Amino acid sequence: MAAGGGAPWAEQARVVGTQIRNRFRVAPVDRRWLWRRADGRAFEAVRRWSDRVRALVQRSRSVDQSSTSPATSSEAAANSSSSALRFYRKKVGKEVDGIEESVIFRSLQALAVPLIGNACYVFMHGLNSVQIYGAEKLHQALQERAKGKPLLTVSNHVAAMDDPFIIASLLPPSVMLQAQKLRWTLCATDHCFTNPVLSTFFRSVKVLPVSRGDGIYQKGMDMALSKLNSGGWVHIFPEGSRSRDGGKTVAPAKRGVGRLIMDADSLPIVIPFVHTGMQDIMPVGKRIPTAGKRVIVVVGDPINFDDLIIDNSDGTQHISRGILYDKATERIGQRLQELKAEVDRLAAEQQSSEQQKHYIQNIKDDVYRLWQQVDWEAFGIGSSMSSEPSSIEEPPKQAKPELHLEVEPSINQAPSAAISYDVVVPHWFHRHVDPSELMGFAARGLFKNNRLLDEGYRELQQQATLNAWWGSQANSAASRWSTA
Repeated sequence: MAAGGGAPWAEQARVVGTQIRNRFRVAPVDRRWLWRRADGRAFEAVRRWSDRVRALVQRSRSVDQSSTSPATSSEAAANSSSSALRFYRKKVGKEVDGIEESVIFRSLQALAVPLIGNACYVFMHGLNSVQIYGAEKLHQALQERAKGKPLLTVSNHVAAMDDPFIIASLLPPSVMLQAQKLRWTLCATDHCFTNPVLSTFFRSVKVLPVSRGDGIYQKGMDMALSKLNSGGWVHIFPEGSRSRDGGKTVAPAKRGVGRLIMDADSLPIVIPFVHTGMQDIMPVGKRIPTAGKRVIVVVGDPINFDDLIIDNSDGTQHISRGILYDKATERIGQRLQELKAEVDRLAAEQQSSEQQKHYIQNIKDDVYRLWQQVDWEAFGIGSSMSSEPSSIEEPPKQAKPELHLEVEPSINQAPSAAISYDVVVPHWFHRHVDPSELMGFAARGLFKNNRLLDEGYRELQQQATLNAWWGSQANSAASRWSTA
């Protein structure tokens, strides 16, 4: 009865619900299709943020997996990064932001770039010592490249003023008078573009803003790529930031430099160079550069990327573009490591050469002091060997007749021998001995005496030890003999 009576109530409830829906025309709406439209900026922003969140989640998972299984850490990180990021060739025109191409900024660049460049050149070559190896490679690429051929230079990053100082030291002053031929470089917005005054200044010296953490497809990278597409020169630090250990090592290169090479309309000429010594001119935390330092720069040969140029059509997978970026970046990082080893070798050789020169100078000073301490008057050559002004002037040689003394045969020969020793020998020594040969003899004797003194001291210690042992043995034997 209860079961049979429950069915009509349920049926009546369904009928009431149907009537309500028909009355108010309520129907379920699927709103997910609104997020699938790719014709607006909202979708692009949401897609980028979702990719970032997905990348962070997968990166954290890869870190957890690497902590549990170290053998598969690199493979898991590669899979997570490749699946989270979408790589594609983003074509960029020759003019992304026309503010740098305005008449006002062109006039400011024509005035500021040569002025600051020549000032940096005078500072580096006038107040410091700069040694450059292979500068002709950069000059040839800059002056003799074909029209419209882009140029990309890469280097290590040690100090905050690496770009103006090192670039200015590599170029002759005549080239720096042509502002349109000089480089464009990148600088972080939180350092160089914090206020309108700094923004205007850095744009006037051909600096492009780039935002940290916005990836390789941000507007700053697009602007740098547009400069390459227009046949300009772009300088970039592949490390992304300054060295954390004062220039002792070169950090791995970032993927952004690979994008600049592979996404350019024409493959650029890539010139690498590595320098050392800027950490002494402008250490971390200093705002005023110091003078009197030595900087060594080694410019390498152009890096070839012809084997990485392949035809990537729209139908290819996005991961293939990321592989190209990584290969180009790895090649640049490897070349910078090789140049870093060359720079360190040259710096070590120069340091050892300076130490050797300092050691030789100290020896010369010791020889000079020893030379001044010798009583040359006892040898009868004080007038020629003494360096005092009073002893330089030689007295009139009136003593020559006294050399031939007549001695009577009846007198004992001992006084005549004493007279010939005191009078004849010094003058004979003065006539037949060259002062320069005597100085060389004294120097050789000094070196030999120092060496023999060290060896004799060691032998004396060994002999003293041996004598002590023999003495103990003799005493013990004498005591046994006396008791017997």
